[in-house]
Order: sequence, then structure tokens, then C-alpha cells
Amino acid sequence: MKKTLLLSTALAALTLGVIAPAKAADCDITIGMVMELTGPAGAYGQAGAKAVDMAFRDFNEAGGVGGCNLVTDTRDSQSQGTVAVDQATQLVNIKKVPVIIGGIISSVSIPILTSVTAPASVVQVSPASSSPTLTALARDGKTNGVFFRTITSDALQGTAAARFALDQGLKKIAIVHVNNDFGVNMVREFKAAYEKLGGVITSVTPYNEKQASYSAEATSAMAGEPEALYLVSYPVDGATIARAWISNGGPQKFLLNDGMNSADFVTAVGAQYLENAFGTSSGTSKTASTEYFNANFESFSGGIKPDAPAADRSYDAGAIVALAVAKAGKGDAAAIKAAIPQVVAAGGEPIHAGKEEFAKALALIKEGKPVKYEGVIGPVSFDEHGDITGPFRLWRIQSGEVKTIGEMSAEDVTKLKAELEK
Repeated sequence: MKKTLLLSTALAALTLGVIAPAKAADCDITIGMVMELTGPAGAYGQAGAKAVDMAFRDFNEAGGVGGCNLVTDTRDSQSQGTVAVDQATQLVNIKKVPVIIGGIISSVSIPILTSVTAPASVVQVSPASSSPTLTALARDGKTNGVFFRTITSDALQGTAAARFALDQGLKKIAIVHVNNDFGVNMVREFKAAYEKLGGVITSVTPYNEKQASYSAEATSAMAGEPEALYLVSYPVDGATIARAWISNGGPQKFLLNDGMNSADFVTAVGAQYLENAFGTSSGTSKTASTEYFNANFESFSGGIKPDAPAADRSYDAGAIVALAVAKAGKGDAAAIKAAIPQVVAAGGEPIHAGKEEFAKALALIKEGKPVKYEGVIGPVSFDEHGDITGPFRLWRIQSGEVKTIGEMSAEDVTKLKAELEK
């Protein structure tokens, strides 16, 4: 597959292992990617970028858009909003891309949306930004309808996490959270549900990213004699915080957010300290796409596991964009924006991941027939705010491995949230 990758650091280029071609074909359509290839969320962005690349490879091998390929111009946000805005601005103003896929984390996606894509009416699809702020921006008419995401909002995940924590006997908890839009919103939703369900929060301690030590935050969080720590973080900083918590005598019981479902986090902390660590993630409803992705992603990505955070839903983001470009017939932002809901709409012919399925989709689109992509994360449909609904995966760490131990349906979480808000 042909790509044009402009990474902001040599490390990112080596990590992705991609060499840019000397020249792209004249008819190729360039899609921008702004991913967190380095920084605290680097593991997510590397997995996400590879998954989008895989979706585009499958699509191009199936025939592409009238024989023309989708190619990616991938930029590293360095997990920083200001860097992300600069990279997105170049993609929109200089490369004239009709779509940006990214970012992964909300503190990257939100400034791209408000500063670049919404004002320019360029489509933006985030695989993993879960902040409720993104829904609020759409509701308030500030997104021009260009934003879509393939992950459920933290407005529901916070509620699911509260119920799950209490079900695991975590009744008195301290919270340490990253001090950004994602962390603040997740904690707000969790706190509201947890306390109404009878849980006790002993302290809430925000932290700023990339500190060498978090001993002060860990010590502060221990006030009130909590029984467990709810750590809302990313793998690198999260591991440093967890080690500080353990070293200072904190109880070895943890509740973790979706991004902490990471082998790197487990290794850095030590599996022996995480036998009572529980977490929630945006879940999946298995389809043929799930089976295809799980069987093929590791070999394509050079060793990244298919259950790496953001990988599955990044493939879906790439697949949906690809099918929408095919439906639009051209690299036009307005036409692609209109086509995105159409390629996942009820009543279309079910389409799954992979070259053969995309070839089937392209034939149907050419005939003017509707298609409905059913993704790696399950059947996807977008509401008027670009949001999806789906189940929540309940997991714990056992013997150094993250193991699924249950699921909460979107309907159950929505019902619980409505009851708690009465």
C-alpha cells in the first residue's frame, strides 16, 4: 500500500516502520491522520495508526475508489493539543485533505476540532476520544456536523465504572486523575454515579502529565484511609503513579480506566501488585470483522496485539472513512460527511472487514445499493452528534494478563444513569 508519512520525530518513523514512496499516483486520495505516536499516549496512537493503515490496505486491494488508492499523511501529535493543531492545520491548509482521522485522546481531538476541522468543514473521525465535551460541542452547534467517533462517551463509561467498582467490593475509594478534559469528565461522571450508589470517595487528586515523580499526589490521595485507588490515566504516567502509591503503602486494589488496559502498564508496575486491579473499557459485539481483525492485525502491525487500546476501533474508523469516500466517489469533505452515516445505516447489505468484503461493498456502491458496515467493535451507527452506543467490557488483571470477566450493555448503563439522575 502506498503511503506518505510525515512524522515529526525520527523515533515515530522507526516505530511505525513505514517508508514513504517517492511519488504518489496522480489520482490517489490523501487522508490525514493525527495520532499520538509519542508521548504519554504513544502506545495508543501507534496501534491506531497501524490499524487505519490495515483498513486502507484492505480497501485499496479491493479496488479503491475507481481504481485510485487511499493514502495516508500521518502526523505525530506528541500527545499534545498545540502540536496536534499545528499538524492538522498543515494537513488542511497545505495538503487539502478532506478527512482527518484522530486524535486518539480527547485533549488532542478537541483542539483539532474547534480550531481546525470544524471551521474548515473538514471531516474528523476519532477512534478513541471519549470526552462528553465532544457531544456538548455538537449539541451546541459548534462542530458543523463534521465530527464522528467510534468509541462510546465517558458519560456512560463513568456510570458503568461506578457500578462495577461497587460490585467488586470497592466501597471506599480515592481518585487520582490526569488533569485534562478526559480525566475531569470521567471523574465527574464516575463520582456522581458512585456516590449515589452508596460509595465513598475519600479524595480527588488531579495530576499534570510527564512528571518525573508523583509521590506527592500519591501521598495526598491516601488521606481518609481509602480501600482502593481509582486511577484515570495513561500507561506511562499511570505506572509511575501506581508505583508511588504502592511504595507509599497504598492498598493494592485498583479501579482503572480503559486506557490502562495495557501490557506496558502491567509490566511497568509489576503483575504481582495488580491481582486486585479492575477496569472498564468500551466493549465490542463480535462480528465477522472481529474475527478477521484478531486473526490478522498482529502480523500486519509487526507485533502489536489486536487487543491493544484503540486498535480495533481505529480499523473501523479507517474502514468507515474508506467506504464513505467510495460512496462519495471523490475526496470531497462535504460529500464524505454526508456519506459516513449512509455506509453504516440500517437496511444496507452487511459488510465486514477485509479485502473480499470491501470488494463486495464497492460493487454494491457502484450499483447504487446501500451497504452497512459491521465493524470490529460491532455494528456501528451514529446519532446526530456523531456518537455511537455499545456495550462496556468489564475486566481484571490476573497473572499479568487482562481478562474479560463480564459485560454491561449500553441499554443497562443508560437505564442506570437515568435512574440515578432522577
